[in-house]
Amino acid sequence: MHVVFRESHGLEETDTPFDLGQSPADIVVLSFSDSDLGAFAAGWTRGKATLPTTRLANLVALRHPLSVDTYLEATLSQAKGILIRLIGGEAYWPYGLAAVQDLARRKGIALAVLPADGREDPRLDALSTLPISTLRRLCALCDAGGAIAAQAALSQLALAAGLYAGPVMGEKTVPDCGWYAPQEGVIAPPPFATAPLVLVSFYRSYVTSADTATIDTLILTLRAQGFAAYGLFVPSLKAAGATTFIAQAFAHWPPSTVINATAFSAKSGQGTTPLDGAGVPIFQIALSTARRKDWASAERGLSPADLAMHVVLPEVDGRIFAGIASFKSPIKRDPDLEFSRFAHRADAERITAIVARVKAWYDLGQTSPSQRKLALVLSTYPGRAHNLAHAVGLDALASVERLVTDLAQAGYDTGAPEVVPSNGLGERLLHQRLSWPLSAYLTALKALPQAQRDILYTAWGPPEEDPAVQDGSFAFAALTQGNMLIALQPERGDVTARDDQYHDLARVPCHGYVAFYLWLRARQIAALVHMGAHGTLEWLPGKAVALSQACWPEILLGPCPVIYPFIVNDPGEAAQAKRRLGAVTLGHIPPPLRSTSLPLSLERLERLLDEYSTADGLDPARRDRLVDAIRVEASAAGVNADLGLADDASPAEAITRIDRFVCDIKESQYGDGLHIYGQSAGETEGLLTALAGRFVAPGPAGSPYRGRTDVLPTGRNLYSVDPRSVPSRGSYAQGIKLAQELVRRHLQEQGDYPRSVVVDLWGSATMRTAGEEFAMALHLAGLEPRWDADSERVSGFEITPLALLGRPRIDVTLRISGLFRDVFPSLAQLFEAGAAALAQRDETSSDNPYIAKGHRVFGPKPGLYGMGMTKALDDYSDQGRLDAGQAWMAASEWALDAQGASVQDRSGLEARLLGSDAFAHVQDLIET
Repeated sequence: MHVVFRESHGLEETDTPFDLGQSPADIVVLSFSDSDLGAFAAGWTRGKATLPTTRLANLVALRHPLSVDTYLEATLSQAKGILIRLIGGEAYWPYGLAAVQDLARRKGIALAVLPADGREDPRLDALSTLPISTLRRLCALCDAGGAIAAQAALSQLALAAGLYAGPVMGEKTVPDCGWYAPQEGVIAPPPFATAPLVLVSFYRSYVTSADTATIDTLILTLRAQGFAAYGLFVPSLKAAGATTFIAQAFAHWPPSTVINATAFSAKSGQGTTPLDGAGVPIFQIALSTARRKDWASAERGLSPADLAMHVVLPEVDGRIFAGIASFKSPIKRDPDLEFSRFAHRADAERITAIVARVKAWYDLGQTSPSQRKLALVLSTYPGRAHNLAHAVGLDALASVERLVTDLAQAGYDTGAPEVVPSNGLGERLLHQRLSWPLSAYLTALKALPQAQRDILYTAWGPPEEDPAVQDGSFAFAALTQGNMLIALQPERGDVTARDDQYHDLARVPCHGYVAFYLWLRARQIAALVHMGAHGTLEWLPGKAVALSQACWPEILLGPCPVIYPFIVNDPGEAAQAKRRLGAVTLGHIPPPLRSTSLPLSLERLERLLDEYSTADGLDPARRDRLVDAIRVEASAAGVNADLGLADDASPAEAITRIDRFVCDIKESQYGDGLHIYGQSAGETEGLLTALAGRFVAPGPAGSPYRGRTDVLPTGRNLYSVDPRSVPSRGSYAQGIKLAQELVRRHLQEQGDYPRSVVVDLWGSATMRTAGEEFAMALHLAGLEPRWDADSERVSGFEITPLALLGRPRIDVTLRISGLFRDVFPSLAQLFEAGAAALAQRDETSSDNPYIAKGHRVFGPKPGLYGMGMTKALDDYSDQGRLDAGQAWMAASEWALDAQGASVQDRSGLEARLLGSDAFAHVQDLIET
């Protein structure tokens, strides 16, 4: 019998080792939660006269195995009692738990490993050295929270460790759910308010750990804007009792708006959340776990964990992302505990922006339809006359015309019906102009930060030189109909370089573009509707998410509500609008599919192939004659050239490839025409609901033509996927099939395994397939994701032994898009970590090309998106091909490492491309 071992690696191995530098103490408390540690710090301070020496530490600093080893030797080895509180179970700190358990059993240390989710965990009980009864008492005290309960838990642990601890006096409980007000703390339900009520839902742990500064600042800022504002605290929105408590609160004190400061999705098995009941917009805010200085310098804005917790998963519930409210900062180090507590520190500037967005949506809902001023904006990209108002899969002009009719029927002032001429909206937008004086622009420009004004002038010179300026005014392609302004979005930069600048986050918009949005603000529009995927506002310079006042989307848009009809099969770019504009993205269906019929040039070729199939086995001589006829016909039809089929290719190879080509053409499908927004059930209703300032139900993104019937009805607020759950188990199984098919075809066509493959990964496609293409790349390399049993999130990887793989490992280079880089940073890091682990294997270079080290994940420069190839792709000359190749290289030459850092490495990319046997890009949508 032979035993084959799988080598397993966790994501914690990519963390940096860290020495906490704590001296030994009698009692040590470890937790991932700053709230836990804050409560224990307050509890120890309250009872330090009668408590043994104590140390507190955050497990985030102990992710790396070397950090754990150092801490065990320096601090834990002399402890008498250790309390570890885990969120997420054993899988979230596996190496540390194994090491601490071994230490505790060898030295007789009282060890309590406790779950932090309120549920019993037999696996953690088994790791502990204390009796179950003691563990349950400690769990109850930790779950109760607050300084008094934490003091009691320290006292209980001390007694269990054979140490002295004095009695604990005072009320040890805080209600699970309750009302909250700044300066008052936990309060009884407030009296009925005459002012519009905003309720802020947040974690009970903020109360129990005295970490409410952010909530206090938010509530006080809301009150300063004329709202009645209070807090509702809960253990979590999914906790028992939270739904009933919130429902009762909403019934007796109906809110105008809800701001949610808890993380994750709260969706139940029925597809609803406790916050949905009020039917009002729900705004999600981020309480970042990072320091402000890190956010200020970060192009991504949020770490992968913060992005998932505070942005991506709340999108599943239909929440509008309103921005970042606070950062974690250390308070003064306690010399007795040798510990600096991290607490949330409110950011007044960001909270002011959050409240402004909330107020804008509230004002939208309070304005009667006949008085609502709307801007209906259409894209100009790619800018050709036949692409006027271009939107992916959508007839934007017809959609606006239909929308104007629907709005008129709903009571909006859309002007007289005869205003729309017979020659159509597009013709009017080509010739009509509305002007805005240059002097008004210069006045409005003074409100921009000085640094951004300097950048604008440096890039584009004085506004008088802008092509949009005519006779002392900016001229915009726009028209009015009642309270409706219908306009083409201006060029964001140089018209001749629009393809390169469209997704360029480093390129500042020109004066004409800046003026357009400042003009909309000056017109005091109540909401902006951008018709179809997609415009350029969400691709302006600034952070990818959690924007600052220096980010151009916020500078130009301000707090204005954005409603964005978006093709339902493009979650990645819809997410860009949601996260950078705070948009409600309303899905619309793609155009209907039609099956392809063979062109006349291929019909004779198909008949010859059918004859060949009949003759094969019955009339070998005729079959062989047909081979020549098929090859001649294929050459005449241009098929040989399309396939790159050499004249000396064997008959078997030629017939196989020609037949596959004809079958692919015959079986393919394409989008027929363009969809008109509102023709599908739910779309008009969703838009009118959003314009009324009401809650729009969430709906998943995906292709209805790939079996995703759950995306119907459209008109719901699109959401994507948890990046930490990619690839899913099902997607990995499909990825294996893709990898096997790629290998099979290469073996069939080339007679050998591919040695090296480039896999092209896009963000939207990865969201749609839950990572099938990335899973394919993993299997080609002989890697397998490792999933957490409870959360189904990817927690690491396993190396598949060659004996089980059954072939050599294939050297994979990933070329990732800018969207993939920002949405799935952990996947790039996972692959680089996997490549590094493979390089350490005791395998031959013929079986394992990863022994040759180097970067294997490449993409665009941080902050950049797109390829910049569109212009070159329209040029079929040799120079056009060269320009396209150079553009691709320039948009792919930045390598990512296992820590997520980027470095320019063009020579490394060139070397990997030159050594590759295949380039793979999986087309997951049959309608594209």
